Amino acid sequence: MLRLVSDSMNSAYRAVLSPCIGVCTLADDGLCQGCLRTTAEIARWSQMNDDERLRLMEVLPGREQSRAGFESLLREREALLGALHPLTAMPTRDGWNHEELVDLLPPGPPVESAVLAGLVPRKHGTQVLLTRRTDGLRHHGGQVSFPGGRIEISDLNPVAAAIRESNEEIALTARQISPLGFLDPFTTISGFRVMPVVAVIDPAYVAVPNPDEVADVFEVPLDFLMAPENLRRVEVDYRGRRRAVLEYDWPGQRIWGATAAMLFNLRERLAGIA
Repeated sequence: MLRLVSDSMNSAYRAVLSPCIGVCTLADDGLCQGCLRTTAEIARWSQMNDDERLRLMEVLPGREQSRAGFESLLREREALLGALHPLTAMPTRDGWNHEELVDLLPPGPPVESAVLAGLVPRKHGTQVLLTRRTDGLRHHGGQVSFPGGRIEISDLNPVAAAIRESNEEIALTARQISPLGFLDPFTTISGFRVMPVVAVIDPAYVAVPNPDEVADVFEVPLDFLMAPENLRRVEVDYRGRRRAVLEYDWPGQRIWGATAAMLFNLRERLAGIA
C-alpha cells in the first residue's frame, strides 16, 4: 500500500494510499462498506500525515474481523455458554461467599454492582482483560480488577452497568462487547454485591484508561488463570480474624482478592463444579 513520490522540493517520502475502493456506502455500524473508515476519518484523510494514516491502516483489519463477528473467534464460546448463567436468567441470590463474610460486612443492604469479565480472542489464545485501579480510589485502590462499578438508577440492568463502566474506565464501546452470560454473584468485604458479566471483547479494541480511575490495562492468558497450580490461598488478618484469600502471581501484577475469586468461580463453572 506504500509508494514513493516526490514533493515540490524534490525530496522523497512515503505516501500512504487511500484504502477507498469506490464502495462509498455507510453501514449500520457507522463504517464505510468499502474502506471500513468512519465519515470523520474519511474527511480527515487529506489532512493526516503519513504516521496518522499508517496507524489508521493498522486498525482496519481488526474492523474487518469485527464486522465478521468477533464473538465467533472465541474458541471457548460453546463451553462458556453451557457453564454460565444465561443472560435471560440472571442469578438473584446473595454472593456465593456471603456466609463467610456475614459478620464482617458493613451494616445495611449491599451495594449492587457489576463488572465486565472480558475475554479477548487472540491468535495465540484467549486473553482476560484486566485493569489496575489508581492508588487514590476509595475502594480497592491500587488493586487489579475487572472494569466495573456500582449499578446506577439509569442502568437498565447489570449488563448495561458493566458496559457503561467499561466505557468510562477504558473507553470500550458497546459494539466492542458481546455478553455471553453471568458468573455467580460475589460479595466483597467492602459491602458490594458484584454481578460478573462474562463477555467477548473485540480484539481490535484500543484501551484508553481514564487516569482518575485506571492506572494500567493489561491482558493475561485465560489458560494461565484457569490452571489450578497458578492459584494459591494466602492467609491474611482482617479485623482480628484470619481469612484465606486467593491470589495469582503475574509478572508485574498481583491478581488477588475479589478478582481472583471471580476467576476461580469461572474455573469451577467451566469444570461443572459450581
